[in-house]
Amino acid sequence: MPDLTLRDVSHRYGDRLAVDRVALTIAAGEIFCLLGPSGCGKSTTLRIAAGLEDLQQGEVCINGQRVAGTGLNLPTEARHVGMVFQDHALFPHLSVANNIAFGLSHLSTSERRKRAELWAGRVGLSGHLDVFPHRLSGGEQQRVALARALAPEPAVMLLDEPFSSLDNRLRDQIRDDTVAILKQAGTPTLLVTHDPEEAMRMADRIGIMQAGRLVQVDSPVGIYGQPTSLFAARFLSETNEIRGRVRSGLLETPLGSLSASHLADGTEALLLFRPEALAVEGAAGLDCEVVRARSLGPYRRVELRLAGAGETLLVARLAPGPLPEAGSRLRLALDLAACHIFPSS
Repeated sequence: MPDLTLRDVSHRYGDRLAVDRVALTIAAGEIFCLLGPSGCGKSTTLRIAAGLEDLQQGEVCINGQRVAGTGLNLPTEARHVGMVFQDHALFPHLSVANNIAFGLSHLSTSERRKRAELWAGRVGLSGHLDVFPHRLSGGEQQRVALARALAPEPAVMLLDEPFSSLDNRLRDQIRDDTVAILKQAGTPTLLVTHDPEEAMRMADRIGIMQAGRLVQVDSPVGIYGQPTSLFAARFLSETNEIRGRVRSGLLETPLGSLSASHLADGTEALLLFRPEALAVEGAAGLDCEVVRARSLGPYRRVELRLAGAGETLLVARLAPGPLPEAGSRLRLALDLAACHIFPSS
């Protein structure tokens, strides 16, 4: 079965180490997402896999065959990869059918047309085969780019921020359609994005990159629910953080003492939890003063000041309902299972 494997891949731009010993394997039919901020090395990693950047260290294998390594660096056209980027890069002088068929020069004219019709149908553009790109919406152009990349039946698909230029509602639909198409094709896929929601919506596994290194690889559920570092936790979503000190295996905080047996006594640490870990509770809950509240449609975002925590503000994500007034008080319960404790430095 086809796969993509990177082993101990490193890359420098001058004195800057952009990719630092990255190792990953993407199986047939799997969508693997490299997630991280701008400049973390994720796009460079994709470009190395594609052959758009010369490999400096490590090894790249596609479909079990080495395509880059010591003494070998096959060009992009010899790697049998499909690529989709943020700008759709469609040929303006070619129709949808001819754009899709662009990489099929090894087929006869009739076979190219049949393949273009097949993939136009799979991306929902059967009625647009003879239309030129300037007549298409942004979402339709993205579908053509995806069909063009998949029509030659590549061994690997590489997607670099492909949906960032689309508006929110359209982006969600195109993401879901793309996942369905890639799963149907069974093509191992490397997706690069800086958007945590996109990664969790599309990927089977996510690799978080920081300063050129993979710092955590897990399923979307694992990466969100069990972050292994402050960086990973903070990058995925808004967080609440309360500072404390470990004594006798417990982290002492204004919320109470929580088990921190994995840290040495005296360690300065942070208790971290996401806004949805707070819920409205009865009289036994944490006493909080409302600072401000906003309705964001599917939930209310409420900023609170916890009694006994000085000026520390907490953020709660609560179910829809009436907005509490500033200065009013709420009693909130904290889901301890959703709490994480990390060293503060």
